[in-house]
Amino acid sequence: MLRLLQLELQKLLLNRASKVLIFISFVLPFFVIILSSLRINFFGFFVLELGHYGIFNFPIVWHITTFFAAQFKFFFAIVVVSMIGNEYSNKTIKQNLIDGLSKKEFILSKFYTIVFFSAVATIIIFLICLCIGWYYSSIDEFHLIIRGTEFLLAYFVKLVGFFSLCLFLGMLVKRSAFALGFLFVLWILEWITFGIITWQANAEVAERIQNFFPLKSMYKLIDQPIQRIVMSKMPNKADIDIAYDFAVHWYEIAIVLGWTALFIFLSYRLLKKRDL
Repeated sequence: MLRLLQLELQKLLLNRASKVLIFISFVLPFFVIILSSLRINFFGFFVLELGHYGIFNFPIVWHITTFFAAQFKFFFAIVVVSMIGNEYSNKTIKQNLIDGLSKKEFILSKFYTIVFFSAVATIIIFLICLCIGWYYSSIDEFHLIIRGTEFLLAYFVKLVGFFSLCLFLGMLVKRSAFALGFLFVLWILEWITFGIITWQANAEVAERIQNFFPLKSMYKLIDQPIQRIVMSKMPNKADIDIAYDFAVHWYEIAIVLGWTALFIFLSYRLLKKRDL
């Protein structure tokens, strides 16, 4: 495992474009800190200070930070599809197999890299959440601080699942730009299917089925926190009929893990059957 990971990291770090994209991927989440300290003066009428509204307190900070940090995953997605595109364009995939690397080890090296960078990103978000939460929150009880850390697990699974999808698309089309384009096509197809099911049945059934689709299931791991923030600021929120389930559920994680395993398996099958 370490040998395969080291081999892939050497390839990425020797590529200038990959190094820049990896650096951006790890730096962008720190903009959440800037967001928390944002102070906007609206022409003297009032001053907006997000950090003083309690939205970066424990435990809600875990939800907010992981949700917004997940929006930056597309930068490393470019790295993932480039890993495959460069292998084919530079003929290094064929050379690696000639040098004794099996096709299974080749795919595993990519997957280990995905898991490694997802884990590093999750650790960074963990540290960011702790720093922001300790600065703005008065909570010091350990059990209250760690309440909501399941969003970190959801964030990690979300990254691994999304990058595994990018790996499969990269293996499928062999070109980085086309692979990223297929992501957009897949997103459109999911919504077209949702519309057809809604037309044939109803929106509730369509939404339940849509939650099993690859991109939608990954998105559902961390639901948008805006409604949760609004509800937390309503003095009579208990009297308001708003149904909003923002929790991380085990079956949502299981669905994404299932897609992840399928994407890795299909990537291996493509490589195994393809004439290099």
